[in-house]
Amino acid sequence: MSEMLEFGRQVLAAQPFSLLLGTELIRFEKGQAELHLILKPEHLQQHGFAHGGVVAYLADNALTYAGGSVLGNVLTQEMKINYTRPATGEALIARAEVVSSGRSQAVCRCDVFAVSGDQEKLCAAAQGTIVPVPDRPNPV
Repeated sequence: MSEMLEFGRQVLAAQPFSLLLGTELIRFEKGQAELHLILKPEHLQQHGFAHGGVVAYLADNALTYAGGSVLGNVLTQEMKINYTRPATGEALIARAEVVSSGRSQAVCRCDVFAVSGDQEKLCAAAQGTIVPVPDRPNPV
């Protein structure tokens, strides 16, 4: 396992919400990230589809990992998501990549796929602007 992937997994392990959902970081390298989530009944809405908030969370986190791979410690400044079909199946996969980056931001895009067996179907497409975390004094 690469040093970068190991570091990324440590960051994920420090995110209580990600642990609650059961998210796994599968790939983390310069300019790219991939997250997986096995769907559980707790992730679904009343129609049996993955809740839109779960899909958006996965896209947001993947976008931030991709941006962080080129900028370091980061936050999402903004994100837009288009849901293309209901997310049904056994799992979700979010694949993100950096589209453009500079010193002060990275624009990233992410596709989220619903997985059933060996088939992946696009269920959402997202784009976001990722920015470095500003240095701040420690709270007193």
